[in-house]
Parts: sequence; C-alpha cells; structure tokens
Amino acid sequence: MDAFDLNLLRVLEAMLSERSVTRAARSLDMTQSAASHALNRLREFFDDPLFVKSGNAMVPTPKAESLQPAVFDVMSTVRQRIRMQAVFQPQSAQREFVLCITDMGELVFLPTLLRRLRLEAPQCSLRTLQVPAEQIEQLLASGSADLAIGSYRTAPDGLYKQRLFMHSFVTIAHADNTRWGRRISLEQFEQTPQIVVTLTGREPVAYDKVLEDTGIRRTVVLRTPHFLMVPLLLEQNPELIATVPLELGNVFARLGIVRMLEPPLELPTFAINQYWHPLFHREPGLVWLRELIKQSFETYPDIYTGPPPAHAPTIGRRGA
Repeated sequence: MDAFDLNLLRVLEAMLSERSVTRAARSLDMTQSAASHALNRLREFFDDPLFVKSGNAMVPTPKAESLQPAVFDVMSTVRQRIRMQAVFQPQSAQREFVLCITDMGELVFLPTLLRRLRLEAPQCSLRTLQVPAEQIEQLLASGSADLAIGSYRTAPDGLYKQRLFMHSFVTIAHADNTRWGRRISLEQFEQTPQIVVTLTGREPVAYDKVLEDTGIRRTVVLRTPHFLMVPLLLEQNPELIATVPLELGNVFARLGIVRMLEPPLELPTFAINQYWHPLFHREPGLVWLRELIKQSFETYPDIYTGPPPAHAPTIGRRGA
C-alpha cells in the first residue's frame, strides 16, 4: 500500500459510477487529462485495463467489477465519518450535492431548488444523475449520490423516504390539436395513437402503468424513457397524445406547448418522495438539504380529494 496513492480511490469510484473519463473528471472537478493520468496509474497498479471502451461508454473489466464493492464501502466510510464530525454552515459551505432524478424531476424541481440553494448556500452546487432504479441504493450507500427524488415505486425498503406531495396523471395533446374538448372519451383514448414514457431498468415498464392495470387497450406508437421529448414529438406529430404526471403537464401547458385533457377515467395518485440511505441519516449537510427540499415543495397541492388512498406511502421510515 506504500506504493498506492489513496486519492486514486476517488477516481476509481467516479469511473465505476460514471463509466466515462469525461464525466468522472467533471464530477471530481478535475481536468480530463488529470483523470486519464490517474486512470493510467490505477491500470499500472492493478495490472489490468480496468475499463474498456465500448460505444460511448467505458465498460468495467471483471477486475474492476470485483473491486467495486470494496471501493464503494471504503469511500462511504470515509465520507460518513469525516462529514458527520462537521457542522454544516450553508452560507460558507463549499459542496456539491448529487441528486438521482429523472428528466421530469429536473424540469419540475430544479428551478425552485436551485433558486433556494443560491440564496441560502451560495457556494454550493447541484449535480444530477439519471440512473435505473436498481442502482439507486448502491449510489446512495456509497455516497456517490446524496438523495433520490421521484416516485421510485421499486425503491428498496432499506432506504429512508419522506413524502413531498401526491400527484396524479393528465393526458396531453399538442396545443393546436382541437379534435377533443376538455375531456377525451374512453373509446377515443383507446383508438388514438400514443406516446408512452417508460421507466428504465432491467425490465422497462410504462411510467403510467396504472393505465395498463385498469385494462385499457392503448395504441402505442412510441415508447421512450425521456419525458422532455414528449412535447417535441407532439409538435411534429399533432395527432398523437400522451399521459404524463400532472405537474409536468402544467409546466408544458404554461409554456404553450400542449393542452391538457381529462383522462377517460379517474386514475390513482402517486407519491413524490425524497429517499436517502440510513448511513447518512444524520450527516449535517444532508439533514439541511432534506429540510430545504421539504420546505420548498411541501406547499405543492396534494392532487386528490378526500383522505389519502390506502396504498399511499407513509411520510417516512423509522419516524424519519
């Protein structure tokens, strides 16, 4: 170990998370040249290429994959034990917070959150990651990500979670499409070609799976994991419709891109939560960030009438 620079662990961790020298360098605030030099030193030490280029990604070798649990564990321990000794002072803190969040979440959450952060912690910054749901727990446990925000319905039970607000779905059409009034009938809904947003992961499923669960038969012409593509696709294909979370439909409608339609039947609501790992439950910076997010979005209306649905998640785990 006398011949090993422990700073290289940060580079190896970033490469395992980002699978790209460019993104790893950016996450570490290094030049790409410095990151490449560090990677070459790691390759020399382990006598293994560690990462091999495949398309646009750097794929880890079996040696690198075998190192991943130990690297993440060591870096998690270092972050937890050092950070928890400090008191977080937002006005003077210099720190990058990393959020796992979808492109929809970026559109809905980031403008408000960034404005609050710049006011209350002016020297701190944000970075977002878009990753499959099954990778979130590992990223949060390692400290590579601080929080996950969204409606991750398959989030592991071992994570803390806090409900921010409840939301439902709305059907959208291009702003110039006046084929329907304010509501679309069930027959029209089933016959109209549609765009469906899918959740990325080992088994991609529709984000609005509740529609499939009702037995509705849809004419799907495109499945995409990107919410932000939907209004652009509707602009070029105005005969199509899509069903998206209500707050996202509000954003698109305010921009004059789409108009909203009432779905042909009442759909269940879903919770927007923030998630974090128990290892960092008391870490001062993340305690502050979670409270900032909760305060920023707790005034969002719960989009349902009457008491919360029986299946709605609780506010937190272990009293969080």
